[in-house]
Amino acid sequence: MSQIKVLKKNLADEVTWQYEGTVLRREENQITLEALFNRDDLPFMDIVLKRNDRFVETFYSDRWYNIFEIYDRDDGKLKGWYCNVGKPAVIGDDFVSYVDLALDLWVASDGKQTVLDEDEFEAMNLNGELKQKAYDGLKELQEVITKRRNSGETKNPPM
Repeated sequence: MSQIKVLKKNLADEVTWQYEGTVLRREENQITLEALFNRDDLPFMDIVLKRNDRFVETFYSDRWYNIFEIYDRDDGKLKGWYCNVGKPAVIGDDFVSYVDLALDLWVASDGKQTVLDEDEFEAMNLNGELKQKAYDGLKELQEVITKRRNSGETKNPPM
């Protein structure tokens, strides 16, 4: 399995965070990789994100979001899914990059959904088209997750 660099960018196309991951699967419009959380332990919602938690991250070149499935470093249990709303990813041979639009969706392991950072998103003053595409991406995420939960597929990734 090959290593790949992940580049998180802002609207000015500047890299704001980068890290390495291991490619698990490539498809025509998506890539799934594994990466370990590389920050100090951080309380978040009803969990703690811990250094070396396992993230299984899926990026799409044709969707306005990416999905991080998070597993606890100590017991391997699913913590939930952190979904970033952003421009479709650019997937290269040795990198994947995405422009983060601040709007996020947290899906707890029980399926409960929480929209995050709406104030940051609004403060970005995006043009109407870009704003609409971001909200459409969020809506698509919410619908897919709700559909999977209602069908009893809560232990599987939302996508």
